[in-house]
Amino acid sequence: YEDEPVDNMHAYLSVLESRNEMSGEYVVKCLHTYGICVIDNFLGETKGLSILAEVKGLHNMDKITSGQLVNRSLGSNAQRIRDDLITWVDGREAGCSNIQFLISSMDAVILKCTRKLKKCTINGRTKAMVACYPGPSTGYLRPVDNPNKDWDSKSDGGTLHIYPENESRIASIEPTFDRLLFFWSDRRNPHEVMPTTKTRYAITVWYYDAVERKQAVEKFTENQKPGRR
Repeated sequence: YEDEPVDNMHAYLSVLESRNEMSGEYVVKCLHTYGICVIDNFLGETKGLSILAEVKGLHNMDKITSGQLVNRSLGSNAQRIRDDLITWVDGREAGCSNIQFLISSMDAVILKCTRKLKKCTINGRTKAMVACYPGPSTGYLRPVDNPNKDWDSKSDGGTLHIYPENESRIASIEPTFDRLLFFWSDRRNPHEVMPTTKTRYAITVWYYDAVERKQAVEKFTENQKPGRR
């Protein structure tokens, strides 16, 4: 008898589901313990390079524009919150299929976390912010995750510094290729990207907590009422 054909797609999906389950458990454990979680080699070199190519394509087509100023009314001499260039994508844009795969892969891990994160119910997210720190000496002042290969933080800069609340220690996250970083992006973790000496790319997604989002929407709606400033 001939051997039965192997269902490669079924096997692949099974492995992927198992990996997402393990990644989700690891993320939950790290977030509850440290508030920060780093996963290296998230998608592999081939897929990582495909994503990088799409990001560079957006940059080359001038789709990435200047980051926001602290106060635009102060004119060109106003201090900048960020010196990077950014654009927002959901992956359905032309030439962004690999970025969409990255977003979907992050979503899959987050879905494994939702029922296990204490006092947190994730029910939505932003589009992906694609950022470019063109260098030299560009950075993001305190208010992840970089798909560049052969990066040396000692000479190239670009390290992400996180300042956990009520902690004297600083978490220094180097912008390693195919590195995925999760952290609470609020007052618990003020953060900044250090100045770079060469072009650095990053893709960031913010996931919403249902209660916090509801409160924010209600506050925004209240502030829009006539007579409110």
